[in-house]
Amino acid sequence: MARILVAEEIAESGLELLRTAGHDVDVQLGLTPGELESAIVGAAGLIVRSATIVTAELLRFGSDLVVVGRAGIGLDNVDIAAATDRGVMVANAPQSNIVSTAEQTMGLILALCRNTPQAGAALKAGRWERKLWTGTEIQGKTLGIIGLGRVGSLVAERAKAFGMNLVAFDPFVPHQHAEDLGVRLLSLEELAVEADIVTVHVNKTDETVGLVGAGFLAKAKDGVRIINVARGGIVDEDALLAGLVSGRVAGAALDVFESEPPTGSPLLGLDQVIVTPHLGASTYEAQLKAGVTIAEQVALALRGDPVPFAVNSVANPAVN
Repeated sequence: MARILVAEEIAESGLELLRTAGHDVDVQLGLTPGELESAIVGAAGLIVRSATIVTAELLRFGSDLVVVGRAGIGLDNVDIAAATDRGVMVANAPQSNIVSTAEQTMGLILALCRNTPQAGAALKAGRWERKLWTGTEIQGKTLGIIGLGRVGSLVAERAKAFGMNLVAFDPFVPHQHAEDLGVRLLSLEELAVEADIVTVHVNKTDETVGLVGAGFLAKAKDGVRIINVARGGIVDEDALLAGLVSGRVAGAALDVFESEPPTGSPLLGLDQVIVTPHLGASTYEAQLKAGVTIAEQVALALRGDPVPFAVNSVANPAVN
């Protein structure tokens, strides 16, 4: 059948699905860009997660490629336009980590409002600081959700159970969907004015980079809290830092960063900022679903069958 280069770790059940289909599953992890260029020669399929950058140059070496599979949701590490130009299908696993990401978001909202990491670190250091780390309840607070897609909708459902008021900005979502969730759709400016807590759930594109920036924060409530479990860069880190230092922004919880790891970022030195190392999809359940789903999509593409989670349109020849 076909050789499939697996450049990042996916669930063993996904690998086994491809082997059972008769494919040569070539797992090579931790390759340098140069090594990846060599390894991709002759491969019909490439499977990556978020760390591998699939550039136009890499695709040039993959002249036999039929499909690139991204085991997860975000596709900012794949040059989709270049893949389309070369007739290479790109597919992802858009539902694999939505529950994990929504739960991570709620965990960060609660941790940020109750200062849980800071208080825990102080106690482990021998300090009993009950008064210093007094928090705030989320019941009755207004949560502004930027992006009411799969993850944003799950966050809305969970936040509603905590008694939060829900507003959202999403120019593409039907009003009926928002109403069914108990969410009021607003403009981005209106959301900034109303929200006590803002959480971001949009893809990273040219249009969304810096979406939560200086202009947004200038309109926001004093004491707003910012959550980002989507992609680094959607929240402008320089603007966020300025807001935190001035006190206009009361706190931030960041799972993603403009540069990862965020070595040397001044945000890491602020007590009112809590951080996690891009853990939104890091659950056993999400990794299992991502691995199996992307293996299914790659196998379909190599058979020439319709691929439900393809994100571009190309001729799809079967590989025998």
